Amino acid sequence: MKNDLLVEFGQTVRKIRVTRNISQEKFADLCDLHRTYISDVELGKRNISLENIERMAKALGISLTELFREVERNESI
Repeated sequence: MKNDLLVEFGQTVRKIRVTRNISQEKFADLCDLHRTYISDVELGKRNISLENIERMAKALGISLTELFREVERNESI
């Protein structure tokens, strides 16, 4: 179950990032995180902290609430 959530979160972040035409490298810069960390998150390999989730939401231009809603929407598909 935990792994499923990590994968769903990562897929959601990637989907939003791609729809905004932001490269993984640029996204990492916007988040002030390393590109390999972003890659691991998007692949569901990292248990990400709330602080980094907030960084990602800001870099994507959405609120935490919107990000988590999108994750929940993707889980139900």
